[in-house]
Formats: sequence, structure tokens, C-alpha cells
Amino acid sequence: QVQLVESGGGLVQTGGSLRVSCATSAVIFRIYSLGWFRQAPGKEREFISAITWDNRTTYYADSVKGRFTNSRDNAKNSMYLQMKNLKPEDSAVYSCARRRGPYGRSISDQFDYTDWGQGTQVNVSS
Repeated sequence: QVQLVESGGGLVQTGGSLRVSCATSAVIFRIYSLGWFRQAPGKEREFISAITWDNRTTYYADSVKGRFTNSRDNAKNSMYLQMKNLKPEDSAVYSCARRRGPYGRSISDQFDYTDWGQGTQVNVSS
């Protein structure tokens, strides 16, 4: 069974920084593009960022562009989301998932992804 495991969430003040991680198997890591999504209470799941399997291209939602950095570490089979200048509206459960394949409707479409992790909670206090 494919597993993606997030870690690194927590509580931070407005303007602070936090890094969340997503670990998976070597096979999954080397074949598939990976994405970050978040979901706040009462809201729909929202695309945050994605990075292609070859580490060549990274995509960001406009709401986080310039503040969040997505990266991959091949040696650790892990993807990281470095978050800076955090705002209260960034509070949510952050989840990672693998893209089903190289082609789909959109790299930001949650239905193009599968094998979701359990998520990690990020809370930003005002």
C-alpha cells in the first residue's frame, strides 16, 4: 500500500516560518509528481503547490507564491514545503499526495491526485 506521511506542522505566530515534510517510498518518489494541498474547517481542499517527478518544475497557488517554497530531497525520498511570512488564513490541515500520472486535467486539480497522507495541522495565531 502506497503511503505518504506528513510531519512538521504546529503553531506559529503571524509572520513566522514553518516547514512541513512529506515522506514516501523511493519508487513513488522517483516516478510521480507530488503535490501539497490544504483544507481549513468548513472550506474545500485547496491546491498549494506541486513539484514534478524530475524536480524541474514547481507550481504554486497565487495565495502562497513568494512565501512558500516546495522542494524535493532525493536522498530522503521526501518533499518539503517551507512556509514563510505565515498568515492566520494559512491555518489548515496540510496534506501531500502523488499525481496519478503525467497527464490529467490540471496539476492543481485534487482529483488528479491519489494516495493522500493523513495531513499535518498548521495553526497561525494572530
